Amino acid sequence: MAHDRANPSVHPFPVVGIGASAGGLAAFESFFAGLGGNASPGMAFVLVQHLAPDHKSLLRELVAGFTPMQVLEIEDGMELQANSVYILPPNYDLDFFDGALRLLAPGAPHGQRLPIDYFFASLALELGPRAVGIVLAGTGADGSQGLCAIKGAGGMVMAQDPAPLEFEGMPQSAIATGLVDFQLAPADMAPQLLTYWEHKDKGPSLSQGIHAKHSGPWLRQALALLQAETGHDFSHYKPSTIHRRIERRMAVHQIDTLQAFVELLKREPHELRALLQDLLIGVTHFFRDAEAFEYLETQVVPGLFEGKTSGAAVRVWCAACSTGQEAYSVAILLVERMDALKKNLALQVFATDIDSRAIAIARLGVYPLSIAADIAPERLVRFFTLEPGGQSYRIHKRIRDVLVFSEQDVIKDPPFSKLDLICCRNLLIYLDTFLQKKLIPLFHYALLPGGTLFLGSSEGIGEFDKLFVVRDRSAKVYQRKPDGHGVQTLALTPATESSTGPVVARLRPSAAVKPAAKLPLRTVMEQALLRHVTPSSVLVNGSGDVLYVHGHTGLFLEPSQGEVGVQNILKMAHTDLRSTLSMALRQVQKNGHVFKSRQVKGVVQGLSRYVDITVQRLARNHADASETPLFLVTLDERPAPPSALTPEPSNSESDTTSIQSLTQALREKDEYLQSTQEALEGANEELQSSVEEMQSVNDELQSANEELETSKEELQSVNEELATVNTELQTKVNDLSRSNNDMNNLLAGTGVGTVFVDMHLKILRFTPAVAAIMNLIPSDLGRSVSHIASNLVNYTRLVADVKAVLHSLEPKALEVQTSEDTWYTLHIQPYRTLSNVVEGAVISFENITEMVRARAALEKANDLLRLAVVDAQGAVRGS
Repeated sequence: MAHDRANPSVHPFPVVGIGASAGGLAAFESFFAGLGGNASPGMAFVLVQHLAPDHKSLLRELVAGFTPMQVLEIEDGMELQANSVYILPPNYDLDFFDGALRLLAPGAPHGQRLPIDYFFASLALELGPRAVGIVLAGTGADGSQGLCAIKGAGGMVMAQDPAPLEFEGMPQSAIATGLVDFQLAPADMAPQLLTYWEHKDKGPSLSQGIHAKHSGPWLRQALALLQAETGHDFSHYKPSTIHRRIERRMAVHQIDTLQAFVELLKREPHELRALLQDLLIGVTHFFRDAEAFEYLETQVVPGLFEGKTSGAAVRVWCAACSTGQEAYSVAILLVERMDALKKNLALQVFATDIDSRAIAIARLGVYPLSIAADIAPERLVRFFTLEPGGQSYRIHKRIRDVLVFSEQDVIKDPPFSKLDLICCRNLLIYLDTFLQKKLIPLFHYALLPGGTLFLGSSEGIGEFDKLFVVRDRSAKVYQRKPDGHGVQTLALTPATESSTGPVVARLRPSAAVKPAAKLPLRTVMEQALLRHVTPSSVLVNGSGDVLYVHGHTGLFLEPSQGEVGVQNILKMAHTDLRSTLSMALRQVQKNGHVFKSRQVKGVVQGLSRYVDITVQRLARNHADASETPLFLVTLDERPAPPSALTPEPSNSESDTTSIQSLTQALREKDEYLQSTQEALEGANEELQSSVEEMQSVNDELQSANEELETSKEELQSVNEELATVNTELQTKVNDLSRSNNDMNNLLAGTGVGTVFVDMHLKILRFTPAVAAIMNLIPSDLGRSVSHIASNLVNYTRLVADVKAVLHSLEPKALEVQTSEDTWYTLHIQPYRTLSNVVEGAVISFENITEMVRARAALEKANDLLRLAVVDAQGAVRGS
């Protein structure tokens, strides 16, 4: 998203990205409280919060009060250090590249930015498995795509439990991806995070011990359990991928051995689904590998339209399409080319993947705002629509109609055929050589001669240069050769044992077909009797879909034209037999009786053929009435009736025979029309019921929409009130800050030492002047005044005097002296609030040293004067 890195860097410590909306302060406080005052957790934390671009953030100061770690506001180019917290400043996007944080100008207007997704994606690209993403409370869906990138790179992801939240949009969107490892309250996240990394860094490495004798069987057992639960075989996937994903799941559960992990899989089947999701994580985005897609657009796509007339089809298969971004990218290129040529062609893009969750996302066609980084602005405007709320884009219906999404395992399911282009990017890198050698010939079979194969940047065709020619090695584009001489061919084998059954084929190497084992004589005889005695039969369901074929049915049934899929007997039957078969199936479904029709005439290749048609209902389990019924259709060819072989009768006899024949035919037509009419009436009743239900649903949706409109207006009103209250609160905060500054300057400027204590004599605050009297420092806040050693001489009753004042509420004043011969007047008085409630005491020291010295000098002068007067009086008396 931000940069293309070839490989994640080796980082010495994990980096934890934490995303939240502007109201996430409480979640941040709970998260850091969960660290328990740990100042060295061995990782770095980066906080990305939705902030107004013109709002001065106090987040750094606030977070600094939650944790003893150093808290820094990010500057461009700042390198990360362990045991530190980094805060994103307002009006910036954040990228992590080459070990440093990069501040970027916002790429979208305020309200449409996704800074959390952007940073998480860069974190995944840079750190790989040492990245951690955490999504806390907030509205919208920011962070979800970034978590997918981190999980795809092998990292760990968390989301806040949305149950108690008022703004749960972000964590709910993250949890909906199905990739969140832990869904916890913020206070529980930090301990889980520390436990996870302690186990991951210090636990035994699975990749080192995977080839040990004691580990191999447990690994195979884990893959067998996974296949039994999900139906997907991962035994031929690259061992490194399997080991890394299993090792990650073991770290999530703090499990040290494969044996313990297998036991967990047996106890908790849902863990198998979690492991499957880990194995299927696909990292994709629109027009991935820009240079390769540019070559596809300019050199490949134009060739797909050459020689195509209006109405012709351009068929593309995007295998392993994940969440659909690359499939939509190819569809956009096709539509752009068709519009440029001003042709009207049938564009078909088959997009398949093994992951049902990813297919569901692709079908929806809704993607986050971050796709704007991958799509040209003109394409974004032309092919995407901004969803209500402005938090996502939806692909245009015209592009969506081009694609057909389906869940498919390319390894075992039949491929599409007659394709002009196959895009299979970044799948082969996860498969071993055995599967790669199977898939490349399969792609050759599925492509038309001259068709194009488009692979990922790290993939190739290997030894199959006789099947494909290289068109561009850097773009990984290959062209199918007309044939594959000298290479093992692929044979189509029917799914049923009978070669005359419907064509439901799978691909397998012809060399793998082994000669049949020698059968017992009883089996040989039974098979001969079934072939020659039992008439040709077809097993169908209630809709006429063919499930099994026995015997030779080619005289009366033939596969319908078009793509091979589920065949229907009514479409396969010759025209003369369709009405009889349709009527027979309806009657047997209705009354359950066996239907028989003798010597039904059909014209096959210009010759009249006669067949007895029998239809009867079968049940695989008579005790289960809810089981889908099956029907056996028997086609028994018969010789022509005598009337068809005798010479032409006289006119009267001929007329009578014709009338009888026409009457019989008319009766059959009447029965067919009657059954058709009954079926039509039943279908009309069902449609009417469906219309009524849809009308009811529509009314309910209309009512819900009106309620939502009302709620929206109420929320808008509440939002305006909150904005007004917030403005008033901000004004009061500013006034309070100004008053606090004035008070601090006043207390510092008076020179009077003052200490404020609460009812328990704990120090609340003090002025600088008192530090010389009571030896106070900033860390003494919260301590009892009785714990503080003072410089006062011959005065030890401070605590008792304060308690007396608090008890009597009468102020007290006395003179005290320090060890430096400085005199103060000590005032102790109650601390009263505006509501006249006493909440503590105020202890102040007023310097009276000069007054005391002056008073002492005055007393000395008075004493001298008094002596002089006494001497004078004595002299007077003596004289």
